[in-house]
Amino acid sequence: MTSFQAGDPSAKFFDAHQRATIEAAMARIIPTDDQPGAKEAGTVEFVDRYLSGLEFVYAKPDGSGFEKLEGKRAQAWQQRVEILRAKYVEGIKELDRRSQSRFAADFVQLATEQQDGILYDMERPALQVEAKLTEAQVVAGFAPVEPALQQTNAEIELDFFPLLALHTRQGFYADPIYGGNKDRVGWKLIGFEGPESLAETHAGRFTTLPFFAEQQIDWEEEKEYGAKE
Repeated sequence: MTSFQAGDPSAKFFDAHQRATIEAAMARIIPTDDQPGAKEAGTVEFVDRYLSGLEFVYAKPDGSGFEKLEGKRAQAWQQRVEILRAKYVEGIKELDRRSQSRFAADFVQLATEQQDGILYDMERPALQVEAKLTEAQVVAGFAPVEPALQQTNAEIELDFFPLLALHTRQGFYADPIYGGNKDRVGWKLIGFEGPESLAETHAGRFTTLPFFAEQQIDWEEEKEYGAKE
């Protein structure tokens, strides 16, 4: 792992093996087919910069760089980043442990089908925990639980695999200023043009209104229509 130096846009957290492992794993979560995947979008760059320190947490609205975190706010984020770092370091080790046990090679050296098998085995416990939690809430009479990957403010509570999946998605669709979504491949995939920079949005020169439905959806009416079918 390399140390982070403030203001260095090339700062990294992962060493070469860790970075290659995460890049390979992300490439299986959003694989490349007839469309660009996580590798082309540079999602590993997104998470590598995120874990490198506090310099890339909040982009300034005018697109001129990133906010400088100070005081208690910086302390809180530093604690959060340290927790995420530990999850990734241990997660990478676990990927290699499982890969060595089954195929006598590190994860990054495996064929894609073998990598899929390792990731599937790591995903199952996370899905089982989520299913049990949902069942417990329903039995208790509570509303259904929001999917874990949508609870971005609770990312430090996620296990390694759902955390990796979350960051893969964020790196694929987030504004390119955060290091991922290279050449806006994530946006292009869903037909979203996106602003040239955050400054375009901040100055009011870009709007997302054309991407909204022309008229508001009446969800009560949709619910009744669905019940009749």
